[in-house]
Amino acid sequence: SKFQIPNSKFQIPNSKFQNPNSKFQNPKQPLACNKNTIFVIMRIKILPPIVMLIFGAFMYLLERFLPFGAFEFFGRAVLVYIVTGLGFIIMAIALIQFSKAKTTTNPIKLDKTTSLVTSGIYNFTRNPMYLTMLLLLIAWGLYLGNAFNSLITAGFVYYMNHFQIKYEEIALFNRFGKDYQLYKRAVRRWF
Repeated sequence: SKFQIPNSKFQIPNSKFQNPNSKFQNPKQPLACNKNTIFVIMRIKILPPIVMLIFGAFMYLLERFLPFGAFEFFGRAVLVYIVTGLGFIIMAIALIQFSKAKTTTNPIKLDKTTSLVTSGIYNFTRNPMYLTMLLLLIAWGLYLGNAFNSLITAGFVYYMNHFQIKYEEIALFNRFGKDYQLYKRAVRRWF
């Protein structure tokens, strides 16, 4: 049989997941290591901060070697500080909420997830830590002052959606079932 997450093109072949109800497993217990979990863990190979640094390096190289696309506007430096500050505030709130919930912030150790955090900043975005990384890349692009860096920033969003978030969503659905499905419908992925 094939298990398919609603509104997703991604399928897990030969899934034994039968019950979409979140009560099938105690959320305080570590995630059982089944075929689905192993499949998800194998897909997430690079920590998101490393991915952000790689995209940031590409942005620097583009700005350094592309002879056109430079821009300047009044208040650009102030906007860099505002966007950076906003990113760090969002990150701090998200980390505090995860700490209070006593759950992991490591996307590679999905088996350590103990609770589904849906309040506070998570009422506005399902991925505030990734949103922070996006804001930091936007601020970096503004600082560098090359319009084509927006394409690299869009590439970061594409990469995170297809190679990181998608697999986390599968693991969270397997872990929390209907509760996660309802949360996913109510709150957008980024903002």
